[in-house]
Amino acid sequence: MSESTTTAVIAAGVLETEPHGRTGWKRLLLGRPAIMIYALLVVVAGAMITVPRFASPVTTGFLLLDVIPVLLIAMPMTLVILTGEIDLSVASTAGLTSAVIGVLWQAGLDIGLVLVIGLVVGAIAGAVNGALVAFAGLPSLAVTIGTLALFRGLALVVIGDNAVADFPAELTAFFTSKLGATGIPTVMIGVVLVVAFFGVLLHLTAFGRALPAIGFSKEAARFVGIKVAQAKFWLFVGTGSVSALAGIYWTLRYSSARSDNASGLELAVIAAVLLGGVSIFGGRGTIPGVVAGVLLIGVVNYALRLGRVSEVVLIIVTGSLLIASVIAPSIGEALSAWRHDRRVRRELPRAAGSGHVRAS
Repeated sequence: MSESTTTAVIAAGVLETEPHGRTGWKRLLLGRPAIMIYALLVVVAGAMITVPRFASPVTTGFLLLDVIPVLLIAMPMTLVILTGEIDLSVASTAGLTSAVIGVLWQAGLDIGLVLVIGLVVGAIAGAVNGALVAFAGLPSLAVTIGTLALFRGLALVVIGDNAVADFPAELTAFFTSKLGATGIPTVMIGVVLVVAFFGVLLHLTAFGRALPAIGFSKEAARFVGIKVAQAKFWLFVGTGSVSALAGIYWTLRYSSARSDNASGLELAVIAAVLLGGVSIFGGRGTIPGVVAGVLLIGVVNYALRLGRVSEVVLIIVTGSLLIASVIAPSIGEALSAWRHDRRVRRELPRAAGSGHVRAS
């Protein structure tokens, strides 16, 4: 056996001993979702100590009311990004839905029918994105940048500069009501059901378990029988439908339908999803991590608001968290690779000197 072959074989033996990631309790307690939950608890504790009025049921209620639209849209967005795609039109879809239900309600239609039509509008918007990405093969970034402007423009065409504000008072009261003295909004029951649905879909079904494979390699996913195009299409329909649901919530919570409702919401959604551990390149992420990311950004923003920090600073904070959530995993992976290479270089001479070389 030549010296180069010997070195290669020893290196392979060292590499084989390297664990392929944490397993069992270590993965549960030290994985990215767990780290996000720890960070959330630390930030909440810090805010309770340092920010006046933060530790109260009133704060809990308003904080959760603020994060509900982000939390809703972050669920399907997680699945989309897992496949290596992205949807930047979610806030515009919510705004278009708000405009449509405002005009239809003002025209005298039954509120139940109006809300159903609003959901259909969101599903159609998502289907447009899905068809262009999945079947036409266009890049989702370019497609959804275009539909971001298109859907917002359609909202302005539908309702103009007007605002519809005479929605049924009982609906607004319901969307702002609390569960007893806890401060937890009543609508959180529905939001929890949505989160549970996407958690089960991603982690406990064959369809969900196939999504990271699509993010790692579309060709390999097709080779093993995954219907990549169909999966992506229905994921975009999902983002459109849930964005419409968020638009309905936004409209009825504030009792105001406007074309600019939910403007800028896509930044908060993407920042929360990436902060929650979903790789921007696809293939990795969990629902618990994303929920923690949404709540973490919500707590930070609300604590800063209570501290009378300006909206400009809040936008800067959200943008900074978005950048950090993209950069941090790359730095972590680079450090892990450096430690692994250092271990290999340290083990090679030791293994060569001991004569423990496998037969080639």
